[in-house]
Amino acid sequence: MPSLKDLRNRITSVKATQKITKAMQMVAAAKLRRAQTAAENGRPYAEKMAQVLGNLAGNLIGGVGAPRLLSGTGRDQTHLLVVCTGDRGLAGAFNSSIARLARDHANRLTAEGKTVKIITVGKKGLDILRRQFREQIIASRDIRGNKPVDYPFAAEIADDILNRFEAGEFDVATLFYSEFRSVISQIPTAQRIIPAELSEADATKGNGKAAGADAAMEFEPNEETILETLLPKNLTVQIFRALLENAASEQGARMSAMDSATRNAGEMIKKQTLVYNRTRQAMITKELIEIISGAEAL
Repeated sequence: MPSLKDLRNRITSVKATQKITKAMQMVAAAKLRRAQTAAENGRPYAEKMAQVLGNLAGNLIGGVGAPRLLSGTGRDQTHLLVVCTGDRGLAGAFNSSIARLARDHANRLTAEGKTVKIITVGKKGLDILRRQFREQIIASRDIRGNKPVDYPFAAEIADDILNRFEAGEFDVATLFYSEFRSVISQIPTAQRIIPAELSEADATKGNGKAAGADAAMEFEPNEETILETLLPKNLTVQIFRALLENAASEQGARMSAMDSATRNAGEMIKKQTLVYNRTRQAMITKELIEIISGAEAL
């Protein structure tokens, strides 16, 4: 049985840990408000960009004059996985869930005989994935020097991906991140960014089949010229949105994890205090019995 001093030290240690987790929870809550606002403000722009691309590209999908960022290389052999995570831990399953989704996708492609290359954005994703895919990781970026994440940082990542695509290093690129829903719900998401993934509704509008107020449009200059400019910008927008969603998801996951840790520490303190009091009472009772026994012996 541990001594009273050991129990006191244990209770003091847990109380100190509880103060740290409580402070981290409050910091995460403060950062979450800003990150959530940024993520929610970025969604309409990214969604509208996808709709505009759908309107422009509906008549070009599968055509001869379609840009390569829209039609692809015509091959499906080499896949680039862009895995966005955080640089810090203590955020529950936030980092591991994104890495697990990317790992499962990579394993499935490898089983099909495809070549997999990986770019990590965030230190935690690199730490998790290099255990199994050390040879496939071709680049990595830290976020610590770019907080809060901004558009120029996303543009640097997008330019690197575009340069590799133009050099023929891969055929398909997929972006992995966590979509923020609420403090307790973050959804790991995989989104194809090259070739650009357009929804059926956007493609239908682009083909002029939408009903109601969607009228036929004429573009000046032509669709191919506009898409040559918009598609690289859309890549940057989608990466920027993923980083904003990740920032909000990370703070939400950390807030939930630290809240659970604080409550668990409180329960542990109660249990240890109860054990301490019982042990102390037992020692006092034992001493009293020894004193009474000694007095009776005299």
